Amino acid sequence: MNLLFTLIGIVAFAVLAPCIGCLLAGLDRVISARMQGRVGPPLLQPYYDVRKLLQKEAASVNKVEDTYITCALVLSIVAGGIFFSGGNLLFSIFIITLSGLFFIVAAYSSRSPYAEVGAHRETLQVMAYEPMMLFMAVAFYLASGTFNSAGALFFAVPAVTVLWPVFLGFMFVLTIKLRKSPFDLSYSHHAHQDLVKGITTEMSGPTLAKVEIMHWCENVLFLGWTGLFFIWANPASIVLAIVVVLAVYFLEIWIDNNFARVKWQFLLRSAWIVALVCGLVNIGFLMYL
Repeated sequence: MNLLFTLIGIVAFAVLAPCIGCLLAGLDRVISARMQGRVGPPLLQPYYDVRKLLQKEAASVNKVEDTYITCALVLSIVAGGIFFSGGNLLFSIFIITLSGLFFIVAAYSSRSPYAEVGAHRETLQVMAYEPMMLFMAVAFYLASGTFNSAGALFFAVPAVTVLWPVFLGFMFVLTIKLRKSPFDLSYSHHAHQDLVKGITTEMSGPTLAKVEIMHWCENVLFLGWTGLFFIWANPASIVLAIVVVLAVYFLEIWIDNNFARVKWQFLLRSAWIVALVCGLVNIGFLMYL
């Protein structure tokens, strides 16, 4: 039965996540344009861009690049399906990390100097945020007694009431996961940065379209992790979680438009310090209780 629920969740996530992620990406562009005093593109511009990419002729520097990207996309969908079907949070984190590794290998396979620099930076970003992700899963297990995300539905109060240090740490690395400035080292879309879209430099057409769809799915999954902190036994908590998720996404857009990129040394050092302080302190407190 659990396997059936997981399969249903994966299929549902594969259908709904790209739609929701596309709308979020369009909303991001509209809000960013307003913050910068511009009219900006229409809400569905990300969809138009991806549709145009899918219509282009497939062109790649090698045959394996598209294969790696396809694997990364499939794994991101599987990770989202596992989480939203109430499955294992830790397993979902491992799978989305594996998806990121396929993305990195795809960039390395092109042998382009710009793509390799982007891949180097993407690897540093994974090293920066992964400890906090693991601490989040462990803390959730100590608070609920299970790694399953459905365990939040049995809380008498929101998980954030006992996991607020972990939540603060997660908010810090969420900026990295959503690829927002000041931590958009490998996948920046700003022309004033030293390396624009570095990791996807050699990707085009349908391959680049898959990358964009994967990014949409990842955003939905990461925001789902955010909402997990505000879910409890009351069905009305779902509304609260959605409101908080939208507020957090707006905050990330504001940060993206108001902070310049930092050096990778600061990224790695600050993310690890936040993970050690927020993650270990919260885990130690839960173990003591």
